Amino acid sequence: MQGESEVVVLRLGHRPGRDDRMTTHIGLTARALGADRALLVGDASQSETTVRDITARFGGPFEVEVVDSYRDIIRDWKGTVAHLTMYGERVQDVKEDVRDAHAEGPLLVVVGAEKVPFEVYDYADYNVGVTNQPHSEVAALAVFLDRLFEGRELDREWEDAEREVIPMETGKRVEEVE
Repeated sequence: MQGESEVVVLRLGHRPGRDDRMTTHIGLTARALGADRALLVGDASQSETTVRDITARFGGPFEVEVVDSYRDIIRDWKGTVAHLTMYGERVQDVKEDVRDAHAEGPLLVVVGAEKVPFEVYDYADYNVGVTNQPHSEVAALAVFLDRLFEGRELDREWEDAEREVIPMETGKRVEEVE
């Protein structure tokens, strides 16, 4: 988020046809809730295109990129790695430590898809669970980013937007930005 150390969301794995919508929603959630960029592993070009289109229309800054492999990214990361998993430590117990680490440098947030290899758990500085019940990885990312930014992401200013959503009690309103 602007003015803070970088936050990058790394989506592990992508099964075309099965994960298209979920991977797209990981990218959109990362963008909307304060991450600076998303790295999508695998054949996720359709998701990349959608996230780029939304960023162009509704503003940024936000970057998205498809990458071949996660191993070098996690292993060589110069900062803190937080892996979101329902088997991890409770987010409410580690959020202060993660925030402190993020204040010191970049944060890589790893979000799984299919079965996550055990090496990811080993590479992570924090294995974080937003609940220990089955849930969506999109939900985990949203809760984690909101806890990380303490709600500041909800008041974010968007640069170079062509359109903006106008908050309303009822109905839908999207206007062109002048």
